[in-house]
Amino acid sequence: MSESVNALRFLSIDAVQKANSGHPGMPMGMAEIATALWSNHLRHNPSNPRWFNRDRFVLSNGHGSMLLYSLLHLTGYNLTIEDIKDFRQLKSKTPGHPEYDIEIGVETTTGPLGQGIANGVGMAISEKILAAEFNEEDIKPVDHFTYVFLGDGCLMEGISHEACSFAGTHNLGKLICFYDQNGISIDGEIKHWFTDDSVKRFESYGWQTICVDGHNIEEIDKAISEAKIELNKPSMIFCKTTIGFGSPNKHGTADVHGAPLGEEEIIKTRESLNWKYEAFEIPQDIYNFWNATEKGSALNSDWDSLLKKYEEKYPEKSDELQRRIKGLLPKNFNKNFEDFLSSCNSNNSSMATRKASKSCLDFFVQELPELVGGSADLTPSNNTFSSSSSTFSNENPAGNHINYGVREFGMSGIMNGMVLHGGIKPYGATFLVFTDYARNAVRLSALMGLPNIFVYTHDSVALGEDGPTHQPIEHMVTLRATPNLNNWRPADLVEAAVAWKEAITSKETPTCLIFSRQSTSPISRTPKKISMISMGGYLLEENDNPDITIIASGSEVQLALDAAKDLKNDSVLANVVSMPSLDIFLQQSKEFQNDVINQDKPILVVECSHPNSWYRILNRDDKVIGVEGFGESAPGSELLEHFGFNKANVVNTAKSLLND
Repeated sequence: MSESVNALRFLSIDAVQKANSGHPGMPMGMAEIATALWSNHLRHNPSNPRWFNRDRFVLSNGHGSMLLYSLLHLTGYNLTIEDIKDFRQLKSKTPGHPEYDIEIGVETTTGPLGQGIANGVGMAISEKILAAEFNEEDIKPVDHFTYVFLGDGCLMEGISHEACSFAGTHNLGKLICFYDQNGISIDGEIKHWFTDDSVKRFESYGWQTICVDGHNIEEIDKAISEAKIELNKPSMIFCKTTIGFGSPNKHGTADVHGAPLGEEEIIKTRESLNWKYEAFEIPQDIYNFWNATEKGSALNSDWDSLLKKYEEKYPEKSDELQRRIKGLLPKNFNKNFEDFLSSCNSNNSSMATRKASKSCLDFFVQELPELVGGSADLTPSNNTFSSSSSTFSNENPAGNHINYGVREFGMSGIMNGMVLHGGIKPYGATFLVFTDYARNAVRLSALMGLPNIFVYTHDSVALGEDGPTHQPIEHMVTLRATPNLNNWRPADLVEAAVAWKEAITSKETPTCLIFSRQSTSPISRTPKKISMISMGGYLLEENDNPDITIIASGSEVQLALDAAKDLKNDSVLANVVSMPSLDIFLQQSKEFQNDVINQDKPILVVECSHPNSWYRILNRDDKVIGVEGFGESAPGSELLEHFGFNKANVVNTAKSLLND
């Protein structure tokens, strides 16, 4: 057993040394914990990493990535010894921090500390919701645990409080976490800046707490078994460990946290742990000990047989579960949406787009039972409680609306875990300005290619009296600058419906749906124009030989149309482009973009946001009516006048472009 444990240590030590970069201390310190979990408890199948009922494993302290890569390699995933040697190199399967790649067993991207535990909470929520919906007394097709490794840094991050408090409140008993209590971070001994009584902290959350010697496999094994029995509370297993265990001169110090051991210390560590093998040399008997392919295939096969019985006895439920697992849309979804879109066009009226979003949500929640979401304590303002929703709670675990509380960051990290689990399509809402709190989880969603739906309302200074603390300025620029993130700011009910549909059908890109507090006017469109909305930008007002093009998004589209009418009275022909999604528009061909925006004539953009988003489509002399400073506290209508979002200013600015 000891050699099998040390194989984890030395694969990590040698890979970090070869890369001359990395974090050997955590893998050396958590080797026994990993052995107890992966050899005795973790249900997984290296031959089928996508097996739906597998246990989920999250390495929240992602800097210790070599521990995960070593486990995946030894247990039989598609990760070779050459991949291990390629640690931290360009385009390798073993980057510095784990990056989501389910084909090799990496369940989520981690590295920004604390987010992994939030992902784990999200996975446990998905498991709980699906189990409540699909499991029967005699057959339980959804029945697995979520395991999370985390460290001191994870628990210092505020998101850990958000997620772990939420997990305790919701009795997530299938969530089991391991806290690597080594007392060391990059700056040294954490006793100088982190003195929390973590056991009491988690007891106050409503967790089961178990304390063990993190280097005693039998103790750890017993603790895991105890945690698996307690199904009404998540469990935190506190593991007292020594960082860099086995290194004679660097163990228990910050020197082993984030730097290679060095050749001399590696020689001494080999002697200390009686490891007789050369770098990257693993004897066959150790591979035999770790290999999980046979056991995993048997577990997978047992579940397949259970699923067949489930299909025979509960055919409708089985069909629905399989649809969810495969991520397919219901059979009549597209037709039903076209009918809904037609109804939106017929019944379009003046309303805030956040209310338009609510109308869309009412439709989509009925069509898609996997659509589960809520708000960070702003449900009435975000309009995210659909007419057919019920609240997720311990009494109603199949509920499809989640009250996240004031946890914007935690909510977003939890959503990442929910979509990673599969079978659930999450959405979560807050004010646009509070994306600052959620930003890094949204970024990781984009990095992983997770089709999350982030709903952001109160989209500009027009929200009014709450003032500059609540008025977003630079936020749309930041979101639009994020790779692989689609942002929609609809002008009315019709554009909102298309935006929601595009978000729901996205496969590898998260979506931000951005809605107004203030009312917007219904816009008349031909069927052709409606069909163009999904292209991100399209012509609402078109002239054969325009003098100028006015581009607008959201609540400013009607303002642009009104200004165009006045300009026409002055013999100025203005094309008007509605741009609900600049991101999507920029993905279209240059030919299409040029058909929509005449690049030979001046361009004026009108958007109640910072102008920096727009310069990719503008020429040097073009102009943007935007907001470059912070807002003010006043009624929204007054603020729009104050910042120049009125017809006279749009008309005069357009004329100034023509006169320059």
